[in-house]
Amino acid sequence: MKIFAPWEKAFNKVATPFEHFLHAQTTTGIVLMVMTILALILANTPLTETYSHFFHMKIDFNVGDWKLSHSIHHWINDGLMAIFFFIVGLEIKREILVGELSNIKVAILPILAAIGGMVLPALIYLSINYGDEGAVGWGIPMATDIAFAISALVLLGNRVSPALVTFLVALAIVDDLGAVTVIALFYTDQINMLPLGLAGLSFLILVAFNRFGIHAILPYFMVGLGMWFFMLESGVHATIAGVIAAMAIPSKPKYTPVDFTAHAKNLLDEFDNYPVATDHMMHERQKAILQNVKDKINSVGSPAARLEHDLHLPVSLIVIPLFALANAGISIDFSSIGDTIVTPVSLGIIAGLVLGKVLGIAGVAWVAVKLGIAKLPEGSSMSQVFGVAFLGGIGFTMSIFVADLAFLGNETLIFQAKVGILAASLFAGLFGYFWLRLIAKGENPSN
Repeated sequence: MKIFAPWEKAFNKVATPFEHFLHAQTTTGIVLMVMTILALILANTPLTETYSHFFHMKIDFNVGDWKLSHSIHHWINDGLMAIFFFIVGLEIKREILVGELSNIKVAILPILAAIGGMVLPALIYLSINYGDEGAVGWGIPMATDIAFAISALVLLGNRVSPALVTFLVALAIVDDLGAVTVIALFYTDQINMLPLGLAGLSFLILVAFNRFGIHAILPYFMVGLGMWFFMLESGVHATIAGVIAAMAIPSKPKYTPVDFTAHAKNLLDEFDNYPVATDHMMHERQKAILQNVKDKINSVGSPAARLEHDLHLPVSLIVIPLFALANAGISIDFSSIGDTIVTPVSLGIIAGLVLGKVLGIAGVAWVAVKLGIAKLPEGSSMSQVFGVAFLGGIGFTMSIFVADLAFLGNETLIFQAKVGILAASLFAGLFGYFWLRLIAKGENPSN
C-alpha cells in the first residue's frame, strides 16, 4: 500500500498532467513556437536594442594567461547546440542499431525520400542563386526541423497511422545526418591541424573507454568536453564534436534482461526478509539492497539510452528554445518585406523548402514505390506521404543554424535567409497540417 504525504494527492492532480505535458512529443514544438514569436516581438519593438545587446554580451573564461571569450549568441550556437547535436548523434546511432534504419527493407523508403529531400532543394536553390554571393547557402533548404515536423504530425492523432509518424522520424534522422555531413565538409573555413588532431585523439580515447567496458558517464563527459574545445579551436564547427562523441557512447548494457531479473529477484527476496520498523521506516540493510537494485536497473540500461532520456528535457526546454530566442529575432520592415522575399537568397530558400522538399520526398517515394523498391508505410497512402513531404519543408532550427554558418559576417544575407526560412516553414507547416487533416484524413484505414 502506498503511503501518501498529507498534501501529496492534491499535488499529484496538478503535477502528473504537467509531467505528461513536459514529456509529450509536441512539447518541443510548442515551446519552440512560443520562443520564436517572443524573439520576433523583441526584435520589432522598442526592446530591440536591449535584445541585440544582451546576446552580443561577452562571457569570458580565464585560466592564467589562457582566455576563451565569446558572445552569448556564440556560446549558444557553438556550445549549447553541441548538446543538441549530441542528442541527434545518439538518435542516429539508435536508429541504425535497433530502430527503423536497422532493417534495410523498412529503411529504404525514408532513406531514399530523405536523400531526394536534400538534393533537390539544394539544386533548386543553386539554380536561383548561381553566380551570386548567396550561392554558398545551398545547404540551408536541405534541413528539416524534426521538432516542428513531428509536433505537427502528432497533433493529427489517429488521422495518420503510427507507421507514417515513424516514416517521418526516420526521414528526419537521415536528414540530420546529411546536414551534419554538409556542415562538417562544406561550412568549415580554415582548419588548424593540431587541435583537429587532438580532437581525433580525444575520440580514440572515448572509443577505448567503450571497448574497455566503461559505463560511467563522467569519463565520457570530461574527454568529450575536451574534444569539443579542440574542435572549436580547429576551425571545424564545434557542434560536430557532439555527434562524434555520441558515436562512442556504449549502446549495450552491462547486464542482459535475464541476468537483471535473476539478480533483482534475489535482492527483493532478501529485502522482504527484514521486518518493517516502526513508522514504516526501512532497516539499514534494506536501504543498501534498494541502492543495489537501483544500480542493477542502471546497468540493464545502456549509457546511450540513459543519456538520451536524461538530456531530452534540457535540450527540448532549454537548448532549442534559447537557440530560437537568440536566432529567430529579425527586425521586419513590412513596407519592404515583399522586396526581401523576392531576393535570390529568400526565394531560393522558399522554393527549396517548399517545392524542393515536396518533389524530393514525395516524388522519390512515389518512384520507389512504383518501381517496387519500397513500400508505403503501413496504413498510409501516397496522399498522406505528400502531406508529410510538406512538413519536411519546415526547416527552422537546422536551416537557421546553417544560414549563420554559410553567411558568417554578412548580416544582409543572414536577414534574407531568415525571412525565407520563416516564410517557407510557416507555409509548409500549415499546408502540410491542413492537407493531412482535411484532404488525406479519410485514407487511413484506422479511421
